[in-house]
Amino acid sequence: MNLGGPISAEPRINDRIRVPEVRLVGPDGQQVGIVSIQDALRLAQESDLDLVEIAPTSRPPVAKLMDYGKFKYESAMKAREARKNQAHTIIKEMKLRPKIDPHDYETKKGHVVRFLNAGDKVKITIMFRGREQSRPELGRRLLDRLASDVEELGFVEFAPKQDGRNMIMVLGPRKKKVDAMAEARAAKAARAAQSGRDADAEAPAETDQAAEIDETTENVGSAEETAE
Repeated sequence: MNLGGPISAEPRINDRIRVPEVRLVGPDGQQVGIVSIQDALRLAQESDLDLVEIAPTSRPPVAKLMDYGKFKYESAMKAREARKNQAHTIIKEMKLRPKIDPHDYETKKGHVVRFLNAGDKVKITIMFRGREQSRPELGRRLLDRLASDVEELGFVEFAPKQDGRNMIMVLGPRKKKVDAMAEARAAKAARAAQSGRDADAEAPAETDQAAEIDETTENVGSAEETAE
């Protein structure tokens, strides 16, 4: 039976630190030395900072003077950014028939190329029907062909294997997922920048056209005045 309360991952701060003395670290990382908890709390109050226990298992525990609210905020932002940039390799699946026609093959291959370029694995499944099951070499030949066609982008991570009515092969990307994500972000930024440049380039042309219309109007007006 658990009689204790929930274990908190938060460090103890200020008067929650119940030890007689601590090894104190200043706000800039300087070593202050071993001081009594009363002196450490007094220094924290005078500096308008918090006393935070950063190494509770040390003897004596290590505590640091810091702005704990700011520290928590910055830590949360760093964790959020790390999750944002975390690369998760996804397994995509592509299904083919042993007697696929050339056009469909090129279309399917294009999808495989796109998946590998994005840093994802691709599970290729050859589906056999009826009498096709007696000719597994057709599926193996097709898988070997596909692996050869995309060898610059991917490699055979799981060799072709018969699985009931299907034959399966897994291709792994040569490009790391994190690199693919970085390239995608850079390409998006480049497209946005190019769009902005195109918009700026069109603006003067419109201005020049308006100026030409004004000039033409003025010339017509002058001609009418002369005619009068």
